[in-house]
Amino acid sequence: MITNLRIFFLSNDSALIAESIRYFAQMGYQVIPYGNPSGFLGQIYSDPPDVVIADASSPLAELRMIFDELKRDSFYYSIPIIVLLQRGEGDIPDWEHLAVDDFLYHPFQFSELLYRITLSLQRFEKIFDSNPLTKLPGNSSIQNAIRKSLGKPLAVCYIDINNFKSYNDTYGFARGDEVIRILARIVSNIVKSQSINGFVGHIGGDDFVFIVNLEHAETASKTIIEHFEGFVSDLFEADHYSKGYYIAKDRLGNEQQFPLLSIAIAIVPVDAPYLKHYGKVAAVAAELKKYAKTSSGSRYVINRRKS
Repeated sequence: MITNLRIFFLSNDSALIAESIRYFAQMGYQVIPYGNPSGFLGQIYSDPPDVVIADASSPLAELRMIFDELKRDSFYYSIPIIVLLQRGEGDIPDWEHLAVDDFLYHPFQFSELLYRITLSLQRFEKIFDSNPLTKLPGNSSIQNAIRKSLGKPLAVCYIDINNFKSYNDTYGFARGDEVIRILARIVSNIVKSQSINGFVGHIGGDDFVFIVNLEHAETASKTIIEHFEGFVSDLFEADHYSKGYYIAKDRLGNEQQFPLLSIAIAIVPVDAPYLKHYGKVAAVAAELKKYAKTSSGSRYVINRRKS
């Protein structure tokens, strides 16, 4: 059984909300109720749930806007949305083109709703290879996104954190995971603000990919670097931060000075004719990242080769 599930439940039916809280509490699930759609999207962005349940007694046009917005967003698209409908509604939309994952008709059994929730979560786990730490799309989704971008005026940008292993070894995996989550949120928010149809994926570890319009790639990279560097002081003990370095063992077991965390970004415009395969894009990015890492501090490098 799935544990510690958090459910955002949108309904103006107080009796339905009360019953849902009682029923799901028996499974150890938390139901967070909302009475109307106003501000609902903002709450999801600030504190993402595991599942969204929406009672279609709310205005359908407003619900459609919320659903579409969530499913366009790389960070939130993997949150299942289940809609509750009244039978005999004359304005039932074309659900095939509405961004929801399942629906139930009133009246319903909560046991069936639980099955729908479980199946939706399992479906996403199978279909979408989301990274378990950041919930961002994983390698299969990344490869598909890059393939679709080839030949278009877009930029595929690879990010990783410099000297992340030594930070993990010194501060522990829990602190390291928090750094990865911070970077994931920064990249997701910046890409969303820069490009409506942008994409963000998590390759694994401290490696990420984002795709934006070519004209926005450098601005997005600069902003990501600025925001990440704004968090650096919170990631280190005071004496390490004041010195600008800390002592840790390298891969050979020798102690040496390591600088504070920084990031390297490789920007690969994919409108170049010679970039016809995902593997070529990844190879070019690897060269650029290697070059970016030769300098101290955070840096982005853009591929300007046309052939």
